[in-house]
Amino acid sequence: MALRNGIMALATGVALAAGAAQAGATLSASNDPSIGLHGKLSALFGQEKSAIDRLNDGALRRFVAPDVALGEIGDVDYSRQWLAGLDAPAMDDAGLKCLAEALYFEARGESVKGQFAVAEVILNRVASPAYPDDVCGVIKQGTGRKYQCQFTYTCDGHPERIGEPAAFEQVSKVAYVSLSGVAEPLTDGATHYHTKHVSPSWARKFPRTATIGVHHFYRQPVQVANP
Repeated sequence: MALRNGIMALATGVALAAGAAQAGATLSASNDPSIGLHGKLSALFGQEKSAIDRLNDGALRRFVAPDVALGEIGDVDYSRQWLAGLDAPAMDDAGLKCLAEALYFEARGESVKGQFAVAEVILNRVASPAYPDDVCGVIKQGTGRKYQCQFTYTCDGHPERIGEPAAFEQVSKVAYVSLSGVAEPLTDGATHYHTKHVSPSWARKFPRTATIGVHHFYRQPVQVANP
């Protein structure tokens, strides 16, 4: 489900999350003739914001993740043994397939935790208004211009062949779990990463949030508009 198309669903969900006490307060305010329309709307939006603030990153991410049929996952353990105990997901969702392919070409040699971290960056971009609002759109942004894309494997001129089925099955499971929103955040909101053996110029301007395996992770600086 795309982020911008899911705003109404998010508003509905957070209204329920606010609880009975807040619902009662909202009803009371809406029936008070001394409160104008502006005051009523402020009360409603203020309580929705309060509910959003209490949701963790995983809960929010579930509102923007593609609609993937998820089984019972339980607590996430960043190990190959834990992943091996999960069934391979059916690759019938476009977002799941795009994310699995990105993890295969970008991070199949990484640790399981490192693969989850790369998946998190992609989903952080989906949730950001600065990027496309779906997984495939984020991954394919800039594709078609050699070395001008966001993820090198999509524009390096090499064919995208999956030659390691076992590795693809593992990253497919990582993608599946990541889209469920049950994994704890690892990168503190990172939207960028690079391997340790390169030093892109943008990395000097972005705050580094984590180092996991062979990747450094960064959060895009917030740009403040001039008054």
